[in-house]
Amino acid sequence: MRAWILGAALGGVMTMAAVAQPAPLDPRVQQILAEISAPRIEQRIRRLVDFGTRHTLSETESEQRGIGAARRWIQAELEQCARRSGGRLQVSLDSFVEPAGNRMPRAATLVNVVATLPGTAPAAAQRLLVVSGHYDSRNGDVMDAEGASPGANDDASGVAAVMELACAMAGHRFPATLVFMAVPGEEQGLLGATHWAREARRQGLPIEAMITNDIIGSPRGDAGQVDERQLRLFADGLDPLLRMLVAARANTPTPDAEARANEAARESLQQLVLAGGSEDLPTHQLGRHLKAAGERYLPGFTVNLIQRRDRYLRGGDHLPFLERGYAAVRFSEPFENFAHQHQNLREENGVRYGDLPEFVDFAYVANVARINAAGLATLALAPTAPQNVRLDATELSNDSTLSWTLAPESEVAGYRIVWRHTDSAVWQHHQDLGRVARHTLKNLSKDNVVFGVQALSKDGHASLAAFPLPLRR
Repeated sequence: MRAWILGAALGGVMTMAAVAQPAPLDPRVQQILAEISAPRIEQRIRRLVDFGTRHTLSETESEQRGIGAARRWIQAELEQCARRSGGRLQVSLDSFVEPAGNRMPRAATLVNVVATLPGTAPAAAQRLLVVSGHYDSRNGDVMDAEGASPGANDDASGVAAVMELACAMAGHRFPATLVFMAVPGEEQGLLGATHWAREARRQGLPIEAMITNDIIGSPRGDAGQVDERQLRLFADGLDPLLRMLVAARANTPTPDAEARANEAARESLQQLVLAGGSEDLPTHQLGRHLKAAGERYLPGFTVNLIQRRDRYLRGGDHLPFLERGYAAVRFSEPFENFAHQHQNLREENGVRYGDLPEFVDFAYVANVARINAAGLATLALAPTAPQNVRLDATELSNDSTLSWTLAPESEVAGYRIVWRHTDSAVWQHHQDLGRVARHTLKNLSKDNVVFGVQALSKDGHASLAAFPLPLRR
């Protein structure tokens, strides 16, 4: 991979030099990462386990046991962080009644715990960056609401990471709005996340990115593998688009508000795919951003970008967002030990089964939280992606000309064209520009590479890349 640095500005365009010179890290982002505490994460994971079970249909009145006690504790912890932030972090409860259905023998009131950090810039504050973990748990029988189900890794690890993110980031200011969620009902069918995603799409909320952290507690696999410097990131937007196409054909003649919003999202994504962007949908761009930011701020850490919506036979809380056209991804540990997931507590043949804190690496969870923080903070400090990006395909040429709509100077300081070979999952090259709305890359054929365009803040933070649609005669 060839690296470039900025040279002198010539007519609004920055020339490229051939000496690698990485841009300095943002001290604001570094401070957030430094504030993330492994001991605090451990304390929160152990406290969640102490509730005995957090099954979605478990006890709600007790203060010591069950999902109700766990939810009230999460709320109280986040409210403490809100007070320390001077009230900037806003904690709320999103309650809804889930009817009886698959894995729900009876209707029940479920509650999402939501902490919102409003953006500080009037226009950018409309952009929502969402991060979640699920606070329900289960044992071997997904319908067992009474038996012990500690859920230390699945998913107290994710909830503790999200709580730590909320508290660490609450003392900082970002142009965009950050939303931190602890959701129930994941084990019963992604219920809490589905409710929130459905309402977001129905209301037309501009969610730019959604991350779920689910099973992020250990770098150890069941075959003895150990690698505390790896993390999996599942990021694929094509499979959910195909599901949206199937759902669109089954729509009723008079669709509701959510169905109409889903249809608009589907049409937009389909346009990208038809233009050759099947690996450049918003979810893919989010995955590339999170990998680049995480590895930059945690040197030596590898974020393995996996172009799948999730693991086989499994699914996380990002899926309801994906299926509504939002960019959504999942972080998970590099390997898995299935003796410590969805198991009743027991010992057989010298093997201890169960999802217990002793099988969680709290320092590893803290690093996963730092990967999240790097990606969220750099994206929240960046502008929105460029609009109306086009690649000139009106005539035969070995040059490549891209254009886009120029955003207000108060929002965007410049632009970056990125490109990669078609067999690469990540951006390999870039050229930084000033405030221009069009640029030609000489002797770089559009036939051979994939392009994207990013907007840059005055501090150099880059937006998600926008895939250029072809401009034809």
